[in-house]
Amino acid sequence: MERSNHTATEFILVGFATDPTMQLVLFAVFLGVYSLTVVGNTTLIVLICNDSRLHTPMYFFIGNLSFLDLWYSSVYTPKILMTCISEDKSISFAGCVCQFFFSAGLAYSECYLLAAMAYDRYAAISKPLLYSQAMSVKLRAFLVVSSYLGGFINSSIITKRTFALNFCSGNVTDDFFCDLLPLVKLACGKKDGYQTVLYFLLASNVITPTVLILASYLFIVATILRIRSTQGRLKACSTCSSHLISVTLYYGSILYIYSRPQSSYSLDRDKIVSTFYTVVFPVLNPMIYSLRNKDVKEALDKLIK
Repeated sequence: MERSNHTATEFILVGFATDPTMQLVLFAVFLGVYSLTVVGNTTLIVLICNDSRLHTPMYFFIGNLSFLDLWYSSVYTPKILMTCISEDKSISFAGCVCQFFFSAGLAYSECYLLAAMAYDRYAAISKPLLYSQAMSVKLRAFLVVSSYLGGFINSSIITKRTFALNFCSGNVTDDFFCDLLPLVKLACGKKDGYQTVLYFLLASNVITPTVLILASYLFIVATILRIRSTQGRLKACSTCSSHLISVTLYYGSILYIYSRPQSSYSLDRDKIVSTFYTVVFPVLNPMIYSLRNKDVKEALDKLIK
């Protein structure tokens, strides 16, 4: 990628605090969260791979979500930890490009993957007897591969357009990683075409998967209403609850930041929200999909024994 006509050869990540004591506290907190993320997601992946009872379409997607979250968290957290304990808050131009590219690609991929999981839940409820056939191995692989391709193709577009901007307003970004909005605030002479591309990517990577998820859940609700027994309805609802929680938390935080008008942007507030979906959310998914799941608990008990 060719550099734009800018003076910045590196960026300074302000992070969360300048007080040394607070930085050590934040280091301990982020290290603890990251450790739980690695242990939780790795354990869930191992359980799904090793236990034959978890070789179902639903757990195939959950395993891929855990892998994505593990990778996603690793893009941010090591640099955050270094920033907390080091006086050097800088990140090179190339490092910023790489972090931006992978963070955007993984975030977009997770949007598509959650949409694919919504369709999987619809297939499980609407066709319980033909669920495995409806969600064949080829279809599952296609949905996962398409999620990654869609995410990283769009990430390539937005990365190229973002770092082609002229960063003439300094190199200090008020965030803990190379994110879109703080970088745009450093740029000047932005072309209208950039805003058009930005809105297109927001629509294709966030709004479109959201619409697909809502459509899937409308069909799910319609299917549940046709179930006569109360126990059957509760069982059908329970199969969607974990996914619905994940979707609400993830899409809620992303839409809050990126779908608002520019006049309402607040970097301090957005920094806290972005921390949730970049650092906290990856550690929540293993809990969401395992604490209320009997099969996962039994698989873990079997692995421990």
